Amino acid sequence: MTGPRQSADRLGRLLLLVPYLLARPGILVAEAASDLGVSEKQLREDLELLWVCGLPGYGPGDLIDMALDGDRVTISHDAGINRPLRLTQDEALALVVALRMLAETPGTGHRDVIERALAKIENAAGDLAGAPVAVRLPANSKRVDNVRAAVESGHALRMTYYTAARDETTERVVDPMRVLMVGGKAYLEAWCRNAEATRLFRIDRIDDFTELDEPSLPPADAVPHDVSDGVFHPTPDLRLVTLRVGRGSRWITEYYPVEEVTRTGGEEWVVTMRVTDLGWAQRLLLGLGPDVTVIGPPELLRRIREQATAALDQYSTPGR
Repeated sequence: MTGPRQSADRLGRLLLLVPYLLARPGILVAEAASDLGVSEKQLREDLELLWVCGLPGYGPGDLIDMALDGDRVTISHDAGINRPLRLTQDEALALVVALRMLAETPGTGHRDVIERALAKIENAAGDLAGAPVAVRLPANSKRVDNVRAAVESGHALRMTYYTAARDETTERVVDPMRVLMVGGKAYLEAWCRNAEATRLFRIDRIDDFTELDEPSLPPADAVPHDVSDGVFHPTPDLRLVTLRVGRGSRWITEYYPVEEVTRTGGEEWVVTMRVTDLGWAQRLLLGLGPDVTVIGPPELLRRIREQATAALDQYSTPGR
């Protein structure tokens, strides 16, 4: 598969490849491929392309030259491409901020590696590394620290947890696995003995917890969540909700994962989204008021109508 992204990745790799090889004459092709994160086949294709690259004029003295002796490669003429690719100021600052956040995240492993990488980036960024950028954890950092300490103790936890989707508080015993940050919020990932599955618990919704004497022993099938794209991953088995959304509530299409947005040509959009619980959708939509109209499913329409009717009855009852 090729495309703009793959081409950009290859260009960056080619610009890095010459100074990398100059510093390591006679390096094994397999070792270089491992360092650069590509297959040996891809690296050999890159080397073949480098052979026809160089300075304008493109005569024999202008092109990159190398010796490929079996499994080892040596650059014999660099054609002036002898300096490693440099980060732009924006790229360097983004890396500094990301690494500072990672270094301050409770429960992060290999902190020494992170700090060494941060020191290298800050040194390369020069004056930019001292830019007035503050990295702060959420306001419940004390709670995060307490949960992290409990996780590091290696014990199971009994905790009281508020589940926003069902608007209920439950008590459960969990086997902690790790503490992580997603979207600016701290989560405890653990094997939940009640659900018999791996779960993510928002730490600001843990009302209380007690460290048990027994060790934390998640089963072998307790697989960590992939949170690279966020915590919630809609699946086809979840309930599909269809809404007609006015201008004032279009923000929900950016805040929540949606399946489809249809612009009708007027002020309203038709939005479909998957939800884990109709009760959560009911509370969300009642809070949005008349700017949102529910199209389906019928059960959600009925529930909202019944709750709205009950609320109106409260106003019509004398003495209330």
